[in-house]
Amino acid sequence: MQNSYIYIFVMAAVTYAVRVIPLTLIKGKTENRFLKSFLYYVPYVTLAVMTFPAILLATESPVSAAAALVIGIGAAYAGLSLFYVAAGCTAVVLIFELFIVREVLFLIVGF
Repeated sequence: MQNSYIYIFVMAAVTYAVRVIPLTLIKGKTENRFLKSFLYYVPYVTLAVMTFPAILLATESPVSAAAALVIGIGAAYAGLSLFYVAAGCTAVVLIFELFIVREVLFLIVGF
């Protein structure tokens, strides 16, 4: 039980430090183009790193998840709205899970 409080304190200190230290060290406006570009893309990269493993493990089969990921990336690149991207990915997973993955497992395993 004592270790739990230590873990909570360390997590709180790290979270606080990550937010306060940049505010105290960087006083003026950042003029460096590389640093500005880097800081611009950090939230997108963080979101991608957190969600990518969940995408591949969210379905019963990684094959259907990978197919939905490819379709989702293509639909988003084509400029479709979030609703259509999500609906397309859901349809791909449904088709793969109901028809393709079961047929392949039946052919391989025999049940």
